[in-house]
Amino acid sequence: MPLPLSETDRAIIAALRLDARMSITELANRVNVSRTTAKTRLETLVRDGRIRRFTIETDTDVEGEVRAITMIELQGKLSRTVIRTLSRIPEVSTLYATNGAWDLVVEIKTDSLGNFDRVLREIREVPGVLNSESCLLLAHVAG
Repeated sequence: MPLPLSETDRAIIAALRLDARMSITELANRVNVSRTTAKTRLETLVRDGRIRRFTIETDTDVEGEVRAITMIELQGKLSRTVIRTLSRIPEVSTLYATNGAWDLVVEIKTDSLGNFDRVLREIREVPGVLNSESCLLLAHVAG
């Protein structure tokens, strides 16, 4: 069984999901590590099979990707802190403020249900998150 991904490894993978063509220098800047660290970690992720290929995104679903929408209720006075914390989670791809019963809508993208579960636990443990509800996105049906 492979070792768990480090926070840096997760951040590298999340950055590459947005743009797999970025240079090592861009990747290092995005992840806030040295160029040498980014290059070494990327080579290790590829060598260990954690990154299997670099690809493009099309208008079809990504095979093997787990996507979900999570609605979050916040404790009002901690909302800015929660938003900053959530935006640092690599698998959180988009954050929306909203009205109604939920304060935030978060789009999560991971490579497995196990990692989705880990991210969901991480979100629920953030001080100021009072409640959450998640919906897995199963199939694109229109638009």
